[in-house]
Amino acid sequence: MSPTDSTPSVDALIAYAERDPARLHVPGHKGGPGADPAMLRLVGDAGVHDDIPALIHGVDIGEEPTPLRQARRLAAEAWGAERTWFLVNGASQGNQAACLALAHMGERVVVQRNVHSSVIDGMVLGGLSPSFVAAEIDPELGVAHCLTPESLAAALDRAPEAVAAMVVSPTYFGACADIAAMVEVAHSRDVPLIVDEAWGAHLRFHPDLPPDALSCGADLVLSSTHKILGSLTQSAMIHLGAESRLEEDVIDRCISLVETTSPSALLCGSLDAARRQAAVHGEELLGETIETLRRTRAAIREIPGLDVLDDAMVGRSGVAGWDPLRLSIDTRGTGASGYRLGEMTRAEEDINFELTSEHVVVCVFGMGAPAAPEAERLLRALQATVDRLDAEPPVKRPEFAPPPPWGEVALSPREAFLGPQDVVPFSEAAGRIAAESLAAYPPGIPNVLPGERLTKETLDYISESVTHGGFVRGATDRELRTLRVSREA
Repeated sequence: MSPTDSTPSVDALIAYAERDPARLHVPGHKGGPGADPAMLRLVGDAGVHDDIPALIHGVDIGEEPTPLRQARRLAAEAWGAERTWFLVNGASQGNQAACLALAHMGERVVVQRNVHSSVIDGMVLGGLSPSFVAAEIDPELGVAHCLTPESLAAALDRAPEAVAAMVVSPTYFGACADIAAMVEVAHSRDVPLIVDEAWGAHLRFHPDLPPDALSCGADLVLSSTHKILGSLTQSAMIHLGAESRLEEDVIDRCISLVETTSPSALLCGSLDAARRQAAVHGEELLGETIETLRRTRAAIREIPGLDVLDDAMVGRSGVAGWDPLRLSIDTRGTGASGYRLGEMTRAEEDINFELTSEHVVVCVFGMGAPAAPEAERLLRALQATVDRLDAEPPVKRPEFAPPPPWGEVALSPREAFLGPQDVVPFSEAAGRIAAESLAAYPPGIPNVLPGERLTKETLDYISESVTHGGFVRGATDRELRTLRVSREA
């Protein structure tokens, strides 16, 4: 068996558990005897049996290279990285560590405005000052695509003191950026390009997919491995580019700063296993999914009122490629919003979408599971839902309102988040400086950032999102009756 076929950390964990050692260490369930029956029903006997703590000889300490170090090395080889770290707090941990690393270089960073909220959290931790640059907004669908190389270049030229640029590709809806051109833009100005590729961990493993960020020369790449490749929820990776302008030792210590001292062996082992499946079987498995979704898109177009987003989007501003594993369905022709169609399909057919929005619902298909059965179930549910919509009296939908312009950046995220604050009624917050993020989930893109001055239009937009069933992350008051704002002199 070649090293690529092996799972060194998984093998070491299982070998330790099967020896039936004296577990005079944490966790308290002791491999099963101390576990409540409900826990055993939840995770199974094997899940508890293999729940091994850190600092176990022959797993993550002992003769070098340890099995865990070998697993990380194999991951770096699989993704073409100089070094790969395993993350047990999701790609969010990686975004926070990246911001802390950039704080070693300076304060100003050019940031795509529709970044994940964890990037803003990282700026609070690192004290960074963002210079935001807008992604391209699709005028028909009302969704954000990627940055263009031209917009990134203009933003860097407006902020010559910037020490890095942070961008997102693929987007939640499937658009991919021209990362190679962005790398050229950033490197020509002697700054690194950091790519949040949370939704693109699979791109490297099939020739029909858009190019991955590392192969395009990105300096640091966030990879949410659990999303498509199927490692356990909350596990992720961060990859250092082969010729990165960032210092490896700085990245390492910043990851340690935001990492638990009790990392889950199950999460780390799942990353090792997901790496093997992608490296050994990824092309075959992804090929099946890509072909199934090609047929599924054609079938969805046959359902009256429905359309799909696909590689025909390529060429629109901010769309250099399209990820076919994102099945995004345009609901406008049904006369119902994506929110309405999603709620009906869930209630009647138990179909649970990754995201519903005003015009689009998003389905996520993984790499390993056969796609055909789920696709067939989805098609039946969509047809039944559209039939029910046709039987209902027509409902006049309100005119779609795009997100309002961002508020003025009056303070840095750290100054606003940690500075003196007041709690005011939500209805009276317009004109004040936000002290907390407001990010509708999914997809977790902040509508309001700490340090931005709140406008009535923004507050109305957020209220409307919550009315449609959205969940807002970052607000202390989850019901949004009040907001925390900066106390101004």
